[in-house]
Amino acid sequence: MAGELRDWDIVSGVGITALGVAAARAVETSRPDPLVRDPYAADFVRAAESPVPMPTRAEEVDDDEYQWSIMSVFLGLRSRFLDEYLRDCVDTAGIRQVVVLAAGLDSRAFRLEWPEDTTVYEVDQPRVLEFKDEVLRRSGAEARCERRAVPVDLRDDWATALRDAGFDPKAPTAWLAEGLIMYLPEEVAERLLTTVHAHSEPGSAIAVEYMPGVRSALADSAAATLAERTGIDITSLLPDADYDPHVRLGELGWSVDEVTVAELAQRYGRTFDDEVSELAGNGRYLTARKR
Repeated sequence: MAGELRDWDIVSGVGITALGVAAARAVETSRPDPLVRDPYAADFVRAAESPVPMPTRAEEVDDDEYQWSIMSVFLGLRSRFLDEYLRDCVDTAGIRQVVVLAAGLDSRAFRLEWPEDTTVYEVDQPRVLEFKDEVLRRSGAEARCERRAVPVDLRDDWATALRDAGFDPKAPTAWLAEGLIMYLPEEVAERLLTTVHAHSEPGSAIAVEYMPGVRSALADSAAATLAERTGIDITSLLPDADYDPHVRLGELGWSVDEVTVAELAQRYGRTFDDEVSELAGNGRYLTARKR
């Protein structure tokens, strides 16, 4: 997996997974009652010219491609919940420093409303950020906050690169680890969380997505069919063992709350069929605050 992450390409491996996420967000955005509004998601898909056809609108998804409908709901729920987490961090807790780890094609710095004194740091590999910046430039997108790209691999000394970009470890921070932890080997995930902890003042927050038993859950779900139809084989990117960020953050002294994808679906008025209900029950999002 390490080689795949380092040799990033938008139309293969981890790259095409990120592109699939953008496609799902684009599909959800096009619905009459979207969970997320991402005006740039479709631009990323079109710019990549993927050899694997990907929809960008709901009407492009027919009955034979229902996996895209499932993905759009899953990722719509994820985006909506994490958008609300960030709004709570800045509007309620008064945090003005946000770090998006493995930012990928995340466009929150451009699509969300931010207090004018907010700085959003996007940490990811140089080629990821270069692709994103070029697409956003062509789209005429303008950041709605102070946005700073931090081009570094998370397996390297990303904390130094983050500080060099202006990050203040003495200020409360809102961290976001979306679609990340469950893809990391245990030792890498552990190093990531302990580094976050070491660079977080009391009052800092983090949101993490993870899925216990993710390999078996995906193997027994529509994800297998999705891999066949789209070329997005998530299971090939997963480590052999799970890492539990809930337990670890608790050990580090953070107060942790957790919600399942199924609970979010109920909260936001979405439903899943029986084929993916177990997967929705396994998927979890935790938010934690440093005491």
